[in-house]
Amino acid sequence: MLRRIIHINEDACTGCGLCASACHEGAIVMQDGKARLVRDDYCDGLGDCLPACPAGAISFDFREADAYDESAVKAHLEQSGRTLHVEPAGEETSELRFWPVQIKLAPLSAPYFQNADLLIAADCTAYAFADFHRRFMRGRVTLIGCPKLDAVNYAEKLGEILRQNSVRSITVVRMDVPCCGGMELAVQKAVAACGRNIPCEVVTIARNGNILPAAPKLRPLL
Repeated sequence: MLRRIIHINEDACTGCGLCASACHEGAIVMQDGKARLVRDDYCDGLGDCLPACPAGAISFDFREADAYDESAVKAHLEQSGRTLHVEPAGEETSELRFWPVQIKLAPLSAPYFQNADLLIAADCTAYAFADFHRRFMRGRVTLIGCPKLDAVNYAEKLGEILRQNSVRSITVVRMDVPCCGGMELAVQKAVAACGRNIPCEVVTIARNGNILPAAPKLRPLL
């Protein structure tokens, strides 16, 4: 599947090991004095390791990678005598960094759109998925909307935002309901109209709050 995953620049890595300590999933190990990603399916793509690196050797890639596998991570950690870290209840913090978030209110151009990883989410997803801030909003610029209720042409406005700003990637989070298909289609049209090949990922949330199996990546409309 196409998803966000960490990239380690071995030339810049100083071998301090702070990123390996910060990675709760054990996805990073130290080998031959350098930090290395053990397996793609151990990396959840949230990037807790990024701020821990004093050398700036870690960044995000948006590429084909195995899906994050929590059961494999738990087995991997158990083998090394560790347990999967879970944030304690009551200590969550908001990952919202930019305003406004409504698509119909968002500016066509803004500094925070430059080189941004963009999250385009249906309104209901944040209520259906309990860990929405940490799992989807962290490290991304958030835009939300409801294609059924908002009287706005999402495809036209999103296409203009993509044309005027150097957006790096798009993650679409939608519900498993027919009206959310309008959100996904609008993003398809916007990407096709902007004239650039922007990596896109679609995540679908079921009404019980589970993430459904990944759909094929978005392709520009011909």
